[in-house]
Amino acid sequence: FPIKIPYIKSFLSHQTIHTMMKIPLFSSSLIIFLVLATSISPSHENQTFLQCLETNSNPSYPISSLVFSPNNSSFPSILQAYIRNLRFNESTTRKPLFILTAQHESHIQASIICAKSQGVQMKIRSGGHDYEGLSYVSNVPFFIVDMFNFRSINVSIEDESAWVEVGATLGEVYYRIAEKSNVHGFPAGVCPTVGVGGHFSGAGYGNMMRKYGLTVDNIDDAKLIDVNGRILDRKSMGEDLFWAITGGGGVSYGVVLSYKIKLVRVPPKVTVFRVLRFYDQNALDLAYLWQRRANKWDNDLFMRMIIDVVNSTTHTSKKTIRVSFFTLFLGDSDRLISVLNQSFPELGLERKDCIEMSWIESVLYYTNSPITPIDALLSRSPPLSYLKRKSDYLQKPMSKEGLEFIFKKMIELQTPTSLIFNPYGGRMSEISPLAKPFPHRDGNIAKIQYSTNWNEKGVEASNHYLNLTRVLYNYMTPFVSKSPRLAFLNYRDIDLGITHNGKLSYFEGKVYGIKYFKKENFNRLVKIKTKVDPQNFFRNEQSIPVYPSWRN
Repeated sequence: FPIKIPYIKSFLSHQTIHTMMKIPLFSSSLIIFLVLATSISPSHENQTFLQCLETNSNPSYPISSLVFSPNNSSFPSILQAYIRNLRFNESTTRKPLFILTAQHESHIQASIICAKSQGVQMKIRSGGHDYEGLSYVSNVPFFIVDMFNFRSINVSIEDESAWVEVGATLGEVYYRIAEKSNVHGFPAGVCPTVGVGGHFSGAGYGNMMRKYGLTVDNIDDAKLIDVNGRILDRKSMGEDLFWAITGGGGVSYGVVLSYKIKLVRVPPKVTVFRVLRFYDQNALDLAYLWQRRANKWDNDLFMRMIIDVVNSTTHTSKKTIRVSFFTLFLGDSDRLISVLNQSFPELGLERKDCIEMSWIESVLYYTNSPITPIDALLSRSPPLSYLKRKSDYLQKPMSKEGLEFIFKKMIELQTPTSLIFNPYGGRMSEISPLAKPFPHRDGNIAKIQYSTNWNEKGVEASNHYLNLTRVLYNYMTPFVSKSPRLAFLNYRDIDLGITHNGKLSYFEGKVYGIKYFKKENFNRLVKIKTKVDPQNFFRNEQSIPVYPSWRN
C-alpha cells in the first residue's frame, strides 16, 4: 500500500471513514485496514527521522538527546511550554511527530535535509505567540524546530546596536539593553514574553513607533539558514531576501537565527498615565476627538485608546462602555501636561494622573505589573487564556453616530472583546509603504486590534467567543479600510483565508496576502519566495506562496 501507514491518520477522521463506508469502491476490509492504521504509532518513522538527523548533523554537537517524541515523558511539557493560546492546547489538537529543541545551527541544517527527504512539514517556533498557533499546529504530519535555546543577546552601547537571537524574548532584550544604559531602548512590543523571531520578522511595533517606527525600521542585518542549508547574512543573502524577512514573515523564506538591531535613544525619565472615562463621563466625545488628533500629536506621545464593556458603576445590573487612554510620553510630566493642554484639553489630565519613571520601568507598567523588580522581564511564563485576535485600519474618523452604533452593539453582544486603537502618524507617516513589506504607513489614523480572551474550556465555548468577535468585526465594516480591508500580519487571523500549499496556493495566498501587504508588496514577496524557495519547503497555512508553475 503506497501511503506511509503512520501518516494515514493525519488525513482521516471518523467522519471521513464514515463517509467512505457509503462509497461502494471502498470494501469493508479496506476500511478495517485504514481504521487499524490510524492507531499505529509513528515511532518507526520517528526513528528513521532521528537516524537521518544524526547522520546529517555535526557530531561535535550531538542531536539525539534534543529530539522529543510523544512517547517521551518530557514531550507534553516541551510542547506546552510555548503554547500561548489555550485554544490550541486541547486534547483534540493535532500533535507534532516530534519536537527538536535545537541548540546549534547544524541541528537546523540537518532538520531541513531530513524534512525534505521524508516529505514532512517543518514548523519553526520561537516564542509561540502566533495568535493562530501556526508555529506549533498543522493539518498535515509535521514536527517543530523549537528555537528557545537560541536566546543570546549581545549589546554594544558603543555603536548603539545589538545582535539578538530569535529565541530571546522582548523582555530579555529590554533587560539586557537596560543593564548597560538607561538612555537606550528599542521600539518593539509591550508583551515581554513575545519571542523575537516572529515579532521582528512580522514587523512588530510598540509604544515608540510614532517616534522611531517599527522593529523592522531599526534592523541592520540578519542571519538566516536557507532551504539549501546555507547560513547567510544580509550581504550574502542580498537586499531582496533581507527586505522579505524584515516584515514579510521569516518562516516563509528560511530559519532566521538572529537580527542586528539599532538601539534608539530614550530620556532618563519618561511619563506614563492611564485615564479611564465611562460613557456617562464624556467617553463618546473623547473617543470622537481622539480619532481626529492622535495621529497629529507630538512624536514623543503615544496614547493608545481602548474601548470595552464593563459593569456600570451607577446601575449594578447594567453594562456600560469604558474608554481608556493608556499613554507613554518620552519626556517629563511638565512637558506632557503642556502638550495635552494644547492638543487634548478635553481629557482633563492632571498632574496626579502622571507617573515619571525610567523607560525600562515603563515596559513593566504597560504589562499591569509592579515596576520593580526589573528582572521580572526575564520571566517566560505569561498568564494564559483562550484568545482570538483580528485587526483593522482606521483611515477616516468615525462619526459620533458611528461610535454610538458600535458602543450599542458591543453592549448587546455582551462581548469580552476590547477594541484597541493604536495611533499612527509621526515617524510612521514618513516611511515609504514600499520600504518594508509592511505597507500601512501614511494615511492611517490607527490600527485597531480586536482582543477577545476567555477562560471556558472546549470547542463550544471557543466557537461562541469566536463568533462574537467576528460579529463585532462585521459591524465595523463601514468604518475601516476598504478594497481591500487591510490587516496586520502579526495579528494573525486565519479568517482572512488560508493556503493548502497545493496547485492553487498562489491564488489562495493572494486572498490574505494583499490584505496583509497590499498588492505591490505581496507580488514582490511572491517573486522573492519563488526565487529562493521554489519548491515551497518553508510553508504554513498563511505563508507566502510561490508563483504557479506556468508563470515560471
